[in-house]
Amino acid sequence: MYDTTINNLVLDSLRKHDRPDLLWHKQGGQWQKISSRTFLHRIASLAASLNELGIHKGDQVAVFSENRPEWHIADLAILGVGAINVPVYPAEAVERLHYTLAHSEARLCFASGREQFEKVQAIWSELPQLETVVPFAPVSADAAEPGRRVLAWESLAREDATEDEVAAFERLARSHAPDDVASLIYTSGTTGTPKGALLTQRNFASNVLSTLGLFGDGPAHVAMSLLPLCHIYERKVAYGFLAEGSSIAYAESFDNVVENMREVRPTIMAVVPRFFEKFYERVMARVRAAPGPKQKLFHWALAAGREALPYRLAGRPLPGWLSMRYRLADWLVYRSIRLGLGGRMQCFISGAAPLARELNEFFHALGLTIYEGYGLTETSPVIAVNLPGKTKLGTVGRPIPGVEVQIAPDGEILTRGPHVMKGYYRMEAETREVLRDGWFYTGDVGFLDKEGFLTVTYRKKDLIKTAGGKYVAPQPIENQLKQSPYIQNAVVLGDRRKYVVALLVPNLGNLERLAAERGLAYDSPAELLASPAVRAAVQAEVDSVNEHLAQYERLKRFALLEEDFTFDGGHLTYTQKVRRRKIEEHYRDLIDRLYEEEATPTP
Repeated sequence: MYDTTINNLVLDSLRKHDRPDLLWHKQGGQWQKISSRTFLHRIASLAASLNELGIHKGDQVAVFSENRPEWHIADLAILGVGAINVPVYPAEAVERLHYTLAHSEARLCFASGREQFEKVQAIWSELPQLETVVPFAPVSADAAEPGRRVLAWESLAREDATEDEVAAFERLARSHAPDDVASLIYTSGTTGTPKGALLTQRNFASNVLSTLGLFGDGPAHVAMSLLPLCHIYERKVAYGFLAEGSSIAYAESFDNVVENMREVRPTIMAVVPRFFEKFYERVMARVRAAPGPKQKLFHWALAAGREALPYRLAGRPLPGWLSMRYRLADWLVYRSIRLGLGGRMQCFISGAAPLARELNEFFHALGLTIYEGYGLTETSPVIAVNLPGKTKLGTVGRPIPGVEVQIAPDGEILTRGPHVMKGYYRMEAETREVLRDGWFYTGDVGFLDKEGFLTVTYRKKDLIKTAGGKYVAPQPIENQLKQSPYIQNAVVLGDRRKYVVALLVPNLGNLERLAAERGLAYDSPAELLASPAVRAAVQAEVDSVNEHLAQYERLKRFALLEEDFTFDGGHLTYTQKVRRRKIEEHYRDLIDRLYEEEATPTP
C-alpha cells in the first residue's frame, strides 16, 4: 500500500486536477493565482536547471524561505531530481543557519529575499560546500563570493517549458525509489543541539495516503497555509492538499491571517494551539466590550452550543428542543463569528502542541470544528488524529492506518511503521537512543484508552522535578493559565527548586480596560503591571487555577513580563512551543528573585 513516492502522488494529482487556482499568493495587495499547468512547467524547468548546475540524486539543497509558491516549486524540483531538501526557517538566526548549512553540506541554497540572502552571504566564506545561491527575489548582481554563483530565479524556473521537457521531468521524478531520502529536517530544538531527521519518499507518501480524503472532498477545498513549510507538520499537510487536488492560499503572516481568511474564505486549515488562543482572546474581548444584553446573548448561545456538543461529536441528531435553541444561537451568534474567518471553514487541524480541552470545546460549541492530532518530525509527522465521526475531545485521536502505537512501562509513547525516519544525519548514537527494536521512542508520555484513542499528557524532558522530589507536568498548568482573560502566555518553572513559579505574559488590552473601569492612573505598561490592583486581579486568576492542582503543583509566585516570548528571541520553536531551557537562561535573574524570599503560602 505504501510502496510509492510523494513525487508520484503529487504528479498524479496535477495531471488529474487541472486547476486554474492551485496556488494563491498576495502581491501588491491583490491575490494572484497560479494554475496547475504553470506550477508543473516551472517545476520541470527548475529541475532541468538543477541538473545543469550539477545537482543530482543524493545532493543536499537548502530552501531558506517563508511560505510562497516558489517554496513548493523548489521543493518538488529538488525531489524530482532525487536530491534532498533541507528546509530552513525564514527568520533563522545566522548562527543556527550556519549550523544547518554546514552540517547538511548543502551545495545550493534557495533564499527568499534580501534578508535571507544577506544572512547566507555573511557566512558563505565558511561554507566550502555551498556553491550556488538562488534568491527568489532580485539581489545585487555583484553579491557573489569569488568562485561562487548567485543565479536569478526567473532564469531557472520558467513557465514556458515544453511538453517534452515536462515529460522528461516526470520520467525522472517517477524513477526514484520509495526508500530514497527526500528531506533532511532539523528539529526545532526545544532542548539541546538540533538533530537532522532523514525522511524518505515512503515516509511522506505513507503519511499522506493514510489521511487522504478523511477531511472532506479534496478538490472542493481551499486551504489556508499559515504554519512554516520548513516544519514537517505544514509540509505534510500541504503534500496532502496537493495530492487531493485542493487549492492552497499562503497567509501573509500570523498577524494578518484573520484578514487573509476573510479575503480568501478558506475551507480547511492546519494550525497550532496559539492560533486558537489568539482568536479566543479577540472574541472574548469583543464580548466583554459589548453591552450587557449582548453579553448575555453570547453566553446563552455558548451554553446551547456546549449542550449540543455531545450529540454533534457523536453524529447524532439534536433533540427537538435543543435543535431549535442551537439553530437560533447559530443564527444570532455563531454565524457572525464564523464570518470573521471567511464563513466557509469546514474544519481546522490542530497539532504541534497540546490544545487545551476548554478551548477545543469553546470552538466546537460555536460550530468551528477542530480535529486535534499528534506527531513529530521523526514520524513524518502524523501518528494519530481525530476524524469526522471519530472524535474524542481531550485526546489526539486514534493512530492512523499503517501506524502502530504502544505504551512503554514508564508511560512513554512508542510507534513503528512506514512513517518513522531512517535516523538522524551523522548522529549514530542519537539514532540508537530513539530507534530500538523497531520502535521509535517519542519522548512523550501518554496512554491509550479502551477505544484506542491516544492521550498525550506531557513531554518527558519538560517534566519538572521539585527539590522535594515531586514531579510536575508544566504544560497542562500553562494551558489552564492561558484561559484567563488577563494572561496571554505562561511558562511554568521550578526544576530542582522548592516550589513552582510562573512567568506570565499579560493581556495588556484587557488589563488596560480593567484599569479604566477602576480609575487607575499609570504612565507606562510597567507601571500598570506593578499596580497592586492589577497584581491582585492576576493573582485571583492564578488562585483559581491552583484550586484544581495538587499542593506540590501550585504556583507560589509569578512574574509579569512586558513582552511575549518570540522565536527571534530564542524562546519559541517554529510552531510556538516554548523552549523552556532558553527561557530559564534568558530570565535567570528574574526567576532567581522569585525564590529569594519565602513565598506566601497558597491556599
